[in-house]
Amino acid sequence: MLLSVESVTKTFGRNNAVENASFAVEKSAMIGIIGRSGAGKSTFLRMMNRLTDATSGAIKFDGRNILPLQGAQKRAWQSECAMIFQQFNLVPRMDVVSNVLHGTLNRRSTLATMFNLFPQSDIHRAIDILDRLGIAEQAPKRAEALSGGQQQRVAIARALMQDPKIILADEPIASLDPMNAQVVMDALRRIHEEDGRMVIANLHTLDTARRYCDRVIGMRDGRIVFDGTPEQLTTGVARDIYGADASFSEAATSTSIDALNEDARAMMEAKEVI
Repeated sequence: MLLSVESVTKTFGRNNAVENASFAVEKSAMIGIIGRSGAGKSTFLRMMNRLTDATSGAIKFDGRNILPLQGAQKRAWQSECAMIFQQFNLVPRMDVVSNVLHGTLNRRSTLATMFNLFPQSDIHRAIDILDRLGIAEQAPKRAEALSGGQQQRVAIARALMQDPKIILADEPIASLDPMNAQVVMDALRRIHEEDGRMVIANLHTLDTARRYCDRVIGMRDGRIVFDGTPEQLTTGVARDIYGADASFSEAATSTSIDALNEDARAMMEAKEVI
């Protein structure tokens, strides 16, 4: 078993942010975790990356429980399990290639980190990764000069510099316009397919999960209420995940990436006619 999540619970005060979560993954896959804000999605990913400690349970990768790890072993795991955030978490005034090179910091000495000293081999690799993501020409620019979609691709490049076994993406497209959202999701899907890396992404809509994921896990009030294929995401399942009172646009259908891209193309065509 590649990944085994066993009765994982995280309690804040008297409230369970995640309650008795369990699932298993036999081989590398692209997995989407969906649900409303506050469902426990982000807390679960933070427990996997060890940014947050679990209250109880076990998360085993290749048979090793990663929840008790401390010190150097914990840092080594965080290199194997890269994290991508909604707000990119780049250093705005630093150039793009230096931001990407920060993905190697867990393997560098404190002195080298302080003086931004990186071997040429790492610099070349960072440029190659940026080129793979279609933004090599942005390498010398400050991160703050890039669009949101470009900054998220820099964050993905930084994660790839870690050479991780798992990439965790916490709402990676929530702050992006539809066209940039598609570019970012296409990149994550390509990384899974070409590199064989497991990708686990917290997503806000059923539509995105259906389009990109091999498997979907639905969370509600800290519990897993659905675990299946995208084809099994019926209207009834959506109500189980998002609640019967949820507007269905929150669950997915009215704001699909494809539909909004069609709208954007139509607007561009209209301007050209004018």
